[in-house]
Amino acid sequence: MPTRLNPYLGFRDTAREAMEFYRSVFGGELTVSTFGDFQASDDPAEKDKVMHAQLETPGGLVLMASDTPNAMSYTPGDNFSVSLSGGPDSEAELRGYWDKLSDGGNVVEPLATAPWGDAFGMVADKFGTMWLVNIAGNAG
Repeated sequence: MPTRLNPYLGFRDTAREAMEFYRSVFGGELTVSTFGDFQASDDPAEKDKVMHAQLETPGGLVLMASDTPNAMSYTPGDNFSVSLSGGPDSEAELRGYWDKLSDGGNVVEPLATAPWGDAFGMVADKFGTMWLVNIAGNAG
């Protein structure tokens, strides 16, 4: 397996719901393991929390996530964003992702012509995750 770079998202108690949502956006195979599956927490309230979830799409996208244990601090959306980018041949796919991620979310920057000439937009989805979408060489 080649080395790959992908985002790893942290949630408080909504990792499973968020990953199911992302599967509805991108498709693919979702695997979920809980703290209880691996006896990874002494706190019985955490047995059903997601220790690790991984979504892999047929097109090669990979997204990972987990729930943050109760003993750890959690502030959603302040230390990461996720970038989706491609060229004109990916426009329909990227616009489809944009539409689904925007549903119930907060559009920070509409998907439109950016100063560098590409189509670019920023949206915080309904879980507070910030997404950057860039369509190179295809303004507006």
